[in-house]
Amino acid sequence: MGDKRDVYPNRLSGGHQQRAAIASTLALNPHVTPFDEPTSTLDPELIGEVLGVIRSLAEEGMTMLAVTHELGFTLDAADRIICMDARSLVEQGRPKDLTHAPQDKGLQRFLGAMSTP
Repeated sequence: MGDKRDVYPNRLSGGHQQRAAIASTLALNPHVTPFDEPTSTLDPELIGEVLGVIRSLAEEGMTMLAVTHELGFTLDAADRIICMDARSLVEQGRPKDLTHAPQDKGLQRFLGAMSTP
């Protein structure tokens, strides 16, 4: 993004704005980096770019807390998932455990609907 250093944020694409926000957060050297729906306002082609940045941070060992509906990415990239419904904790655990043997009936229905075309 070096070629964008003199561009005002409102002139950047949604993907560039998200990456700039991530970079400004990382400049603070946080112990935990929060993400609240980091792909919610992006065009489909930009979603992959932002998720790639987040995946790179995860691979570097950064601790992150993400609120997202990007289930496929979350199952692939997360060490631990906390599932919530109506502001209540439903279930938590490793992605493999939650997808293969969810205990909560609502989570079972949700995951079943996600895997059905």
